[in-house]
Amino acid sequence: MEKQLILSHIDHTLLKQDATWDQIQEICKEGMEQKTASVCIPPSFVSQATSFVQGQVAICTVIGFPNGYQTTATKVFETRDAVENGADEIDMVINLGWLREGLYDHILQEINAVKEACQDKVLKVIIETCLLTVEEKIKMCDVVSRSKAEYIKTSTGFAGGGATLADIQLFQKYVFGDTKIKAAGGIKSIQDAQDFLEAGADRLGSSSLLGMLCK
Repeated sequence: MEKQLILSHIDHTLLKQDATWDQIQEICKEGMEQKTASVCIPPSFVSQATSFVQGQVAICTVIGFPNGYQTTATKVFETRDAVENGADEIDMVINLGWLREGLYDHILQEINAVKEACQDKVLKVIIETCLLTVEEKIKMCDVVSRSKAEYIKTSTGFAGGGATLADIQLFQKYVFGDTKIKAAGGIKSIQDAQDFLEAGADRLGSSSLLGMLCK
């Protein structure tokens, strides 16, 4: 698989709690130079980054991150604020407590409320696969596919595990309609990236993959 093809699927990511503007500028430069799908950064940097990149790379940010237990109203506010600041893509975390209780209609309603706040921007829904059973993952493939979101995403990278090839294969089997797949976390090599893409992932969320490809 050609390097540029892999690069075009990467959401080049920096979400560390202590990230600085200098570091954010650096990944923005790398994203622009290497033509990644986006750079994924904390909400507090979206406005600065939007001005910095001048449309040369998409700006992605995270909502309800990393735990997902904010109220729907809070997530909607966060989303509107991010979009007003220039975000092109939104990655939101579901309420995992609702999932444990089987409140799938609540989750669907929240996803759609966030999507409405996104306006025409891309929405990716993080379900945190490392905390879920196979049955819960399958159910979330159904919920996200029935929602107005564009993507189902595996992980935040903050819950002790990331994407696995088995997760992507499962998603590919059970999502439907136009729902796309983002693998995040757990991408430890170029071979992993190729395997995830070949299994059906459309995006790869990673803080290290670009460095591996551009040594």
